[in-house]
Amino acid sequence: MFKENIILENEEVLLRPLHRNDLENLKHFVINEPEIWKFSLVQIATVEQLEDYINKAVEARELEKEYPFIVFDKVKKEYAGCTRYYDIQLAYKYLQLGYTWYGKTFQGTKLNKNCKLLLLEYAFEILGMERVEFRADNRNERSKVAMKSIGCVVEGIFRNHLPTIEGGRRDSIVLSILKEEWEKKVKENLIQKINSR
Repeated sequence: MFKENIILENEEVLLRPLHRNDLENLKHFVINEPEIWKFSLVQIATVEQLEDYINKAVEARELEKEYPFIVFDKVKKEYAGCTRYYDIQLAYKYLQLGYTWYGKTFQGTKLNKNCKLLLLEYAFEILGMERVEFRADNRNERSKVAMKSIGCVVEGIFRNHLPTIEGGRRDSIVLSILKEEWEKKVKENLIQKINSR
């Protein structure tokens, strides 16, 4: 999968591989909305830090460890943020989906559900994954609500799991979707939510 130019899209969203020159498409977020990384493990408060973030994401793809995407909102005709597959275990049919962030005007819209539909379809139906896992700072209520709304099942909390950018350590919530759950209900429910007005 790492050698492929994976492009996922529907009528509302386009996901394509993140590239180093995408700094130009994303830097206005760090200039105008640095608070969107409040719960991130990575400090992004300057354009230079965002450039480093993008470079490391692209390097991780080149090293066949992760697959980062840039997200384009086809309705608003604007770049919205980023997301990625990581901890990809093809032999064990497992991966994690995360490092997802969007600008404020895209939060709370159907953009995230459209992105997750495309990413989960590809993970389960093309890559043949048996499990897709999600993690977040347990204090991040917006993220937890979003993950549960797409059909993720809460598995538990990793206590005192990772350092935070402000100092101290965070508890991480762990959620997942299994292939059989995707096939039986999650995909259909997600499509219905996207299509509801």
